[in-house]
Amino acid sequence: MRQTILDLEESRIREVANVGLGRSDVLAFWFGESDENTPEVVRRAAIASIERGETFYAHNLGLPALREAVADYMTRLHGPVDAERIAITSGGVNALMLAVQALVDAGDEVVAVTPVWPNLTAQPLILGARLRCVALRPCADGAWALDMEALLAAITPATRLLVLNAPNNPTGWTLTRDEQRQILAHCRATGTWILADEVYERLYYEPSANGCAPSFLDVANPQDRLVVVHSFSKSFLMTGWRLGWMVLPPGMAHHVGKLIEFNTSCISVFTQRAGQAALRHVDEITPRVVAHLRLCRDTLVPLLQALPGVEVAPARGGMYAFFRLAGQGDSLATAKRLVTEAGLGLAPGDAFGSEAQGWLRWCFASRDPQRLVEGVRRLESWLKL
Repeated sequence: MRQTILDLEESRIREVANVGLGRSDVLAFWFGESDENTPEVVRRAAIASIERGETFYAHNLGLPALREAVADYMTRLHGPVDAERIAITSGGVNALMLAVQALVDAGDEVVAVTPVWPNLTAQPLILGARLRCVALRPCADGAWALDMEALLAAITPATRLLVLNAPNNPTGWTLTRDEQRQILAHCRATGTWILADEVYERLYYEPSANGCAPSFLDVANPQDRLVVVHSFSKSFLMTGWRLGWMVLPPGMAHHVGKLIEFNTSCISVFTQRAGQAALRHVDEITPRVVAHLRLCRDTLVPLLQALPGVEVAPARGGMYAFFRLAGQGDSLATAKRLVTEAGLGLAPGDAFGSEAQGWLRWCFASRDPQRLVEGVRRLESWLKL
């Protein structure tokens, strides 16, 4: 076994969840997914595909019809994107790993903005890269902000890849278009690739002309050293389907197809048919999902803000409330105690980076907002112990 793999930290989110999995008395908000089922029209498309006998291998890069549908969807949001720039992947995490495999050699320097979903920092380490983290900073109101000067100083001609997730899991921080322009111009000068995880772009609660968060695709040229990753998981309620995509510079998709062959070969056809149905019905599905998540956010956050010793701000994007509890320094220990003592399942902040020690992540994507109300009641009772 490679020492790098032996040294990998296990997911602390899973570590907390393992304490409470199987317990019917625990309200679980630890994972980043809704408890709402995938829309029926999407499920029916997959069933119909199976009944047609579409159970064989597919093209490495995905069904041409799905690549075209994704390209049309991206074009509608961000301007012209050709289908030849699209690669369909086995989920967003697979797309991220493929991008790192395609761009990073052992010993290369990778800069990541943290706190962030731990997969994004583990992937470069798995490939033997040298990882440098630039931390977001918590503000007085519980929101998080980027120190642009610190980030640009960290990106030098020696930096092979910059990894960014915005809207951000777990903090809800989101890049502005001006910040994206600054980062892109700097990375052009240093020759640094940008890997932009934009899977939460449609889960955005600020005014927006195109109904999504600012994207690097809005400011970049097709030839820029930019890979943008998306997923059907969040805004289409398809977490378990494992279906995502990449937007690549022209000419790169063929080589990514080779990597897909040696990783997963292809995505099941019936899963891709479900993706096609999701895109056909996007105007019915996604606005409803976003409106409901806004209701959930606006239910949860004021209740948390009313608790003494809680520091939290409404997320600009994503599906999480990220908050700090006064006097609770070890977030992993706190999260475990909340499971066993309060029946409340949250993710520990330090799972996303050391700078988030003492914070907790609450996924507010709940079909019934009253579950959030009950969760806050349990937290309040626990704080009084």
